[in-house]
Amino acid sequence: LKAGDFPINKNGDYVTNRSFCPFCEGNEAFTTEEIMAVRDQDSPPNTAGWKIRLIPNKFSAFKLQGDLNLNRTGIYSNYSGLGTHEVLIETPKHNEEFHQLSIRDMVLIYTMMQQRYSQLARDPRIKYIQVYKNRGLFAGASLEHSHSQIMGLPIIPQNIPGVIEHYRNTGECLICSIVKQERETGVRIVSETDHFLLLCPYASRFSYESWIIPKRHIEHFSNLNDREIENLSRLMKRLLNGLVKALSNPSYNIIINTAPVNVPYEGGYHCYIEINPRLIISAGAEISTGYYVNPAAPEISASLLRSKLDDEIAE
Repeated sequence: LKAGDFPINKNGDYVTNRSFCPFCEGNEAFTTEEIMAVRDQDSPPNTAGWKIRLIPNKFSAFKLQGDLNLNRTGIYSNYSGLGTHEVLIETPKHNEEFHQLSIRDMVLIYTMMQQRYSQLARDPRIKYIQVYKNRGLFAGASLEHSHSQIMGLPIIPQNIPGVIEHYRNTGECLICSIVKQERETGVRIVSETDHFLLLCPYASRFSYESWIIPKRHIEHFSNLNDREIENLSRLMKRLLNGLVKALSNPSYNIIINTAPVNVPYEGGYHCYIEINPRLIISAGAEISTGYYVNPAAPEISASLLRSKLDDEIAE
């Protein structure tokens, strides 16, 4: 890549008019063969007539072949690239944004994520399943067509053991404790539904960073039931529409945090979803120290988002 390959405007949106996108309906021959799809009746795989497609990432750094090997060279070490990396194309329409999808389509997307999560969890070589979405170039998206990604990893990300360690030391779920304390003041709570709490977390890294937390203590994303998935879809659509109104359609990352699989595990993790708007680029302070400088306090962010969330949304 070189400067100018991906010209962007101030919000991190693409400004080029590309004549070809491999994710658009009709271009199925230019992607890898689909793993699963939601299709019109009788439409064959890898052809037009789909609503959602899951395909292997064409440029994956991982392959699900063999076992995980640790390689050492003097003081250096690295693991082999064992794992999976897949792309979930969320709509056949190139210009349809995630927040513009219907509740029904969002439910289908989250249900497919759950199905693939359960499938990958059956492979003992997979230890963690990471589901995430990059929207906009500031968030790392190289294609503008709406999509999420699913990775099956042979090792557990560094942020997961800390939550489990808290449970081991205190006997309490860290996320449940956060929910309890946030309810005492309510200043960082944006919205509450039958099944979820939406809040801007204390000492957040990003301006308008938001967490969607299941009220029920759920460790794995795949364990959300049908009512919770429908409720999550409604709340996510409300939040993203609110962010679009408040921040002029920003770049953002959505990250599903969930418990590890196929490892000795005494419990204590609580699934939750991060939504991180990417309004500024990490600079020297963040890179050199690991400390994030957030110009918008979460209390202020929560107040603004409360004012931008619609009570009712279109189906």
